[in-house]
Amino acid sequence: MPPAIAGWFAARGWRPRRHQLEMLDAAEAGRHALLVAATGAGKTLAGFLPTLSELAERPAEGLHTLYVSPLKALAVDVQRNLLTPIGEMGLDISVETRTGDTPSDRKARQRQRPPNILLTTPESLSLLLSYPDSFALFAGLRTIVVDEVHAFATGKRGDLLALGMARLQRIAPGMRRVALSATVADADAYRAWLAPDGDIDAVTLVEGEAGAEPDIAILLPEGRVPWAGHSGRYAAEQVMAEIEQHRTTLIFCNTRSLAELIFQDLWKANALQLPIGIHHGSLSREARRKVEQAMADGRLRGLVATASLDLGVDWGDVDCVIQMGAPKGSSRLLQRIGRANHRLDEPSEAILVPGNRFEYLEARAALDAVEAGALDHEAFREGSLDVLAQHLMACACAAPFDEGEMLAEVRSALTYSALTAEMFARVLGFIRDGGYSLRAYDRFKRLTQNADGSWRVSHPRFIQQHRMNAGIIVEATMLNVRFNNGRTLGKVEEAFAATLSPGDTFFFAGLSCEVVRIDTEDLIVRATSRPARIPTYGGARMPISTNLADRVRGFLWDRDQWARFPDDVREWLEVQDYRSALPKPGQLLVETFPREGRHYMVAYGFEGWNAHQSLGMLLTKRMETMGLKPLGFVASDYSIATYSLEKVTDPARLFSADILEHEFVDWVQQSHLLKRAFREVAVIGGLVERQHPGKRKTGKQVTFSTDLIYDVLRRYEPEHVLLRAAWADARAKMTDVGRLANLLDRAAETMLHVDVERVTPLAVPVLTLIGRERVATGLADDALLIEAETLAAEAMRID
Repeated sequence: MPPAIAGWFAARGWRPRRHQLEMLDAAEAGRHALLVAATGAGKTLAGFLPTLSELAERPAEGLHTLYVSPLKALAVDVQRNLLTPIGEMGLDISVETRTGDTPSDRKARQRQRPPNILLTTPESLSLLLSYPDSFALFAGLRTIVVDEVHAFATGKRGDLLALGMARLQRIAPGMRRVALSATVADADAYRAWLAPDGDIDAVTLVEGEAGAEPDIAILLPEGRVPWAGHSGRYAAEQVMAEIEQHRTTLIFCNTRSLAELIFQDLWKANALQLPIGIHHGSLSREARRKVEQAMADGRLRGLVATASLDLGVDWGDVDCVIQMGAPKGSSRLLQRIGRANHRLDEPSEAILVPGNRFEYLEARAALDAVEAGALDHEAFREGSLDVLAQHLMACACAAPFDEGEMLAEVRSALTYSALTAEMFARVLGFIRDGGYSLRAYDRFKRLTQNADGSWRVSHPRFIQQHRMNAGIIVEATMLNVRFNNGRTLGKVEEAFAATLSPGDTFFFAGLSCEVVRIDTEDLIVRATSRPARIPTYGGARMPISTNLADRVRGFLWDRDQWARFPDDVREWLEVQDYRSALPKPGQLLVETFPREGRHYMVAYGFEGWNAHQSLGMLLTKRMETMGLKPLGFVASDYSIATYSLEKVTDPARLFSADILEHEFVDWVQQSHLLKRAFREVAVIGGLVERQHPGKRKTGKQVTFSTDLIYDVLRRYEPEHVLLRAAWADARAKMTDVGRLANLLDRAAETMLHVDVERVTPLAVPVLTLIGRERVATGLADDALLIEAETLAAEAMRID
């Protein structure tokens, strides 16, 4: 270690940790490296130590290290925390960020005179690679550091980054790849993803020293664990009491809507008027930066946040983390717990606030999983074709490319290693002219083949179009929320804004806002003290992980565990055991019972909300065909309930595996799901533009465009590359078909059908959702509202 760095450690009374030294060793040997270390173990410093060491000994001009993070906030935070030690070491090393928030003049200057270390995101890296000067910019690149690799490696942003790394490796063959994470369950899978050509042996695994065991508690209400709900709102006063007792508390919520709701609840309970804030991805950049700075300065006692802050951001004064509702996964919980204390040798303090009785079991399962070091496995899959199309267009914007050379480069990314030459040619053909059905239109002819066979961009306007529309995150179209004076608060989804009229009120950024008027792209508001509702946001809900679901199933069957539970939770399970049954691990319990003229069927699948929601659609379709007159269904992470006018006597017929061959295909093709998936892949693949020079399309215009193209392709070119990509998305992301198939397999082999005379204790949490979630089945519009306590009293009677 150079004297300047060694002296800096000594001046602080610190010793370099073993894993930090091992990262230096890997760099010296020229090897790629994956570091898996607990939060607070100095991971980020370990990732940068080889860079600081090299630049301290051999100062150089130009870009040396590229740091890629999944969040803009993380890049800014790392810059702040990296500049301090660099300054204290007296090193002449420049560090800058480049994200969507970076001013355009600075972006242009960075390409000409880059810093030594550039902190960015996968999307910003992809844009950099679209410029002709990218070859000069990255020619001397020595290292790429991927932080929080678990957060995006298995998704489309990971596909984009993998392709970006393949391109960088070609530009700078000696570049080392480094990845950092605290919560990787299968290190070998990530080593293979990180390595060029998937060569796992080229990546050194560095494991960090174990940290102090976290101190995690489950907050129980002063009364009883609720039967229903998933927000933990009942505990607002208890959460406020925790805020009062700690220096700084982070309160994590699983959705932006819940964050706004919890903030309002806490504000009402905030008798001491303590400074508390809110942070989520829909708030304006100014609002987020203001809150982040207030946290960094130690001026906030509490901060309500979503996943926008659960990665890496280091605020040393945070001494307590509270999770509202179930964590949904042990890895996510561990990640969030690590925000407290953020020091390896001190235990992080965390509190879980379960929303209902099943969530209590899930919270207990999460605690056990964290204690056992059992993290959630992430499934890698084949790279997405729409992402590949975007990447190829970016490469063409920089310079013409040879088809064979580009295919070899793309295949060096593990997720595209099995890509056939035929499919690659089809993706190229799509970028060239849109495909067979669209080739008559000039606006889709983005690539042209040169005489030597290489591919170039057909017209400069396509380069500008690409750069304006590139990106992997396709959010629902948003409207700016702003005051008349121009101050922007953030964005709400167009679908929510469409439900508002002048005079309506809604909570946003912690304020009660009254709608003044709605312009094309702006929702003009003024502050008010009137009661308000909470904005709703679309997007996939986080389903319970398989890891936690298996543990919850184990709790139901293992009576020895019940002594650990509160009295009312234990009683709930005991009465269920007496009145019906509890499923063995791996078994599918299906209950049927009548109530108020309707017949109910409840299946306890534990496969997560997405899979259950999909199955509900399929079951009601099949029930309709069988003459059972279904009225609707509701789904939770743990179970699904259908209700009908006729009794289900043979559930096995409903749950047969051929439902995925018949009803599933028909449903996905006829529902909005495939169209929604197609809209995303069409935007990512560059077929439809979100922005045009001088104007931006509204969400309705984008949807109208994609719906028209979708209908044309479905009719004339059903095998189109983008329809294939949309099907992959609809199966994996929107319907969770893999877990759905698991559930049907269990049904075929292990179904236990219990017919009872009335509602059971286990059924109460899901039945309370009826009336809150509307499902149009084409047969009935059911407005049935069921009071949880009435249901519970009926279910818990043992006569």
